[in-house]
Amino acid sequence: MMTLQEIINSIESLPTEDREYLFEFLRQQRIENRRVEILANAQEVMQAFKNSTVYRESVDDLIADLLGDDDRSCLE
Repeated sequence: MMTLQEIINSIESLPTEDREYLFEFLRQQRIENRRVEILANAQEVMQAFKNSTVYRESVDDLIADLLGDDDRSCLE
């Protein structure tokens, strides 16, 4: 197995065109991985709605909850 430094050195030794191809390939992989992650999250949320295991609240309620502000004074 190569170390990270060895990988970096190998990449640096590639011709510019190959490096550009590698970077574009990695960028596309990141995009696809993020799409898969978003889809999985959306499916989880949809299932939670179907199971009635989520509740709805206003944005103000959510902000107050995140800030630990029970009386919502942070919103005034």
